[in-house]
Amino acid sequence: MLEIIQLPVLNDNYIYLIHEPASAKTAVIDPAVSQPVLDILKQKNWSLNFILNTHHHHDHIGANLELKKATNCQIIAAEADRHRIPDIDITVKENDIFNLGNEVIKVIETPGHTSGHIIFYLENSHKLFCGDTLFSMGCGRLFEGSAKQMWHSLQKIKALPKQTQIYCTHEYTQANGAFAITLEPNNKALQQRIQQVNQLRKENIPTVPSSLELELMTNPFLREDSLALQQTIKMQNKSTIEIFTKIRQLKDSF
Repeated sequence: MLEIIQLPVLNDNYIYLIHEPASAKTAVIDPAVSQPVLDILKQKNWSLNFILNTHHHHDHIGANLELKKATNCQIIAAEADRHRIPDIDITVKENDIFNLGNEVIKVIETPGHTSGHIIFYLENSHKLFCGDTLFSMGCGRLFEGSAKQMWHSLQKIKALPKQTQIYCTHEYTQANGAFAITLEPNNKALQQRIQQVNQLRKENIPTVPSSLELELMTNPFLREDSLALQQTIKMQNKSTIEIFTKIRQLKDSF
């Protein structure tokens, strides 16, 4: 049974440690800072084998070199980010597969937030480490890619099994919910979720991971086919990409 440790760091980042017990292999995903990771490794008596990076932003790779120096692990990142993430050992691209012990990890390219963004899908356990492509009730800002690229990237996520657990790297859920409800004020699943999220945050409990099934019911960036949402933004009979683009623009100025 895969063991996952979620480390809250900085203002709202999450670092994930994943440990496959049969092989004793361990990976860390998007390490912003090193000390909390080193502390867990020591506490658990784990050896770090891999760093997995979703994209090149500093709050996702900030601890790469310190961790590599301390543990002699290997850095796995996108071929497209070869010149933007220092000291990569293994580059990967769309549909590449590698193993963490018995766990099969598939690489999915998801440009939009950045041009070289990738995500990691654990096929055996249906877990998705999606960096800044998909958030709980949100999606990443378009710093380097287009709305069309991000829409296509999110379609790849929508095609995964509904039970997929969504591990994103920021605690943005409360703010995302406040925006989502303006688009679908009568969405009962969304109303209920916002109540749950507010209660969790009041108790300082993470709202992540989510599930793809829940995101499909409550995340406006996966709901461009919702007639109620289309009516709110007066975009009926427009293409899905036009609707998605409008939602992203509205969120950017929210």
